Amino acid sequence: MTKPDEPLTATTPRVVRRPVLSQRWMDVTFLHWPVPPAAVAPLLPPGTRPDVLGGSTYVGLVPFRMEAVAFGRGPGLPYLGTFPETNVRLYSVDDRGRRGVVFLSLDAGRLLPALAGRAAFRLPYHWASARVRRAGDRLAYTGRRLTPGRAAGYRLAVEVGDRLDAPDELETFLTARWGLHVDWYGRTLYLPNDHPAWPLHSARLLRLEEDLISAAGLPAPEGPPLSVLHAPGIPALFGAPAAV
Repeated sequence: MTKPDEPLTATTPRVVRRPVLSQRWMDVTFLHWPVPPAAVAPLLPPGTRPDVLGGSTYVGLVPFRMEAVAFGRGPGLPYLGTFPETNVRLYSVDDRGRRGVVFLSLDAGRLLPALAGRAAFRLPYHWASARVRRAGDRLAYTGRRLTPGRAAGYRLAVEVGDRLDAPDELETFLTARWGLHVDWYGRTLYLPNDHPAWPLHSARLLRLEEDLISAAGLPAPEGPPLSVLHAPGIPALFGAPAAV
């Protein structure tokens, strides 16, 4: 069994041979704050626990552009397969040592994909009005939920810096994740994914206003994020889910 605080490898496992979904994640920005493991443990699915590094776990706010969502390795769905998305996520590990992410919320700029994600995988999707804009090395992300009775939103901007030739241990811990855990009708599932190692860049936070994290059930972060990273994009494949 893999133990928390065991160093992560940046080598992609390449475990997905028969994908059920394919997609591209583009213009991805990672903002992270440390949180006590005890604060997030009640929010994780049964059979998983907080993944920790140096005694802390993390909450991430991750805006990006979803592109070319497709079934299997097929062509991307027109219109419905491309949209802005922003996630609030935690870091998990199960008793088999599979590290992953747990999504507390996913704000998607298309209604039908949000409904499909909720119905098929019980993921906490919300329909949102969202936008990603780029001007040179600067990116701006904005969004506001359209789900009735669940108002929340964000406005943030970053300036992208140099490519990181050798991500450090924390940068690897926060991004080297090839699967997710989800509570599916009382059963915990692990959904593997397969993608290249992230081409990470440093980034400077220029603006941040958000209440997605507090809307997800955690205290609002105090102060700026500890880690700000960016990646121009990668392709990804999702495999069939397996019970934890």
